Amino acid sequence: MSAARSAGARQVRVSAEPSNLVKMLAEGLGTAFLVFVGCGAVASATLLGATLKEKAFTEAEFGIIGLAFAIGICAAAYTIGKVSGAHVNPAITIGFWATRRIDTPTAAMYIIAQFIGAVIGALGVVEVFGTQVAKLNGLGATAYMEPTSAIQAMFAEAIGTFIFMMVITSMANDSRSPAGWGGLIIGLTLGGIIFVMGSVTGASLNPARTFGPYLIQSLFGGPITWGQIWVYFVGPIIGSVAAAFTYDYLAKPRRG
Repeated sequence: MSAARSAGARQVRVSAEPSNLVKMLAEGLGTAFLVFVGCGAVASATLLGATLKEKAFTEAEFGIIGLAFAIGICAAAYTIGKVSGAHVNPAITIGFWATRRIDTPTAAMYIIAQFIGAVIGALGVVEVFGTQVAKLNGLGATAYMEPTSAIQAMFAEAIGTFIFMMVITSMANDSRSPAGWGGLIIGLTLGGIIFVMGSVTGASLNPARTFGPYLIQSLFGGPITWGQIWVYFVGPIIGSVAAAFTYDYLAKPRRG
C-alpha cells in the first residue's frame, strides 16, 4: 500500500503544473542554449574564415550555421518544451499573448528571461572562443547591408518569422498535429529560413537572439550597428502576431 501511495505521489509531482519561476528559468536556459549553439557556430566560422583570410561567409557556412540554430531550437523544444513551451523568443511569446494563449504576467516573465538568457548565451560564446571573436564581428550580431534597405530587412524578418510562427502554432499548439514531431519540424523550419535569408538579414527572427550578441559584442569592442536593432524587433513581432491570427483563422473548425 505504501509503495502504491509513493508511486501516486511521484505521479502527482511529475504532472503538476510548473511554477512561474520554473517556467522563467526554463525560458532563460533554453534561450541561452539556442544563442550559444547558433552564435557559437557563427564564431567558429568567423575564426576559421579569419585564418583562411576569407571576408564573407559562403552558402555552405550559412548552411552549417542554419543547422546549428536548427539543432539548438530542436534541443530546447524537446528539453524544456514540457516545462514552459520553449518559446525562447519574445516575438513568439508576443504572438501567443496576442491570441490569448498566454496571460500577460507570464508573457512578461518569459520575455525578461529570454533577453537575460540571450545575453548569457552570448557571454558563453566569448568564454569559449575568446574576446577576439567579438572584435571580429563573430558573435552572430545580425545586420543588413546595401542595397537592402531598412524596410526590406524588416519585411524579410517579418516574412521569415511569419513562416516560423505558422509552423510553431501548428506543431506545438494544435492537438490535431502528429505528436512528438514538433521540435524536429520547428528546428528544420528555422534552419531552412536561415539558409534562404541568412545572407540578407542574418535571419534572426528573434529579438532576444539579436539583442544578446549586440550587447556582448559591443561591450567587448566589436562593431555594432545599433541603429538597425529596431528592424530585428519590429519585423519578428509583426510576423509572429500576423501568423498566430492567420493560423487561428485557417485552422479553426468550421461546420460544413
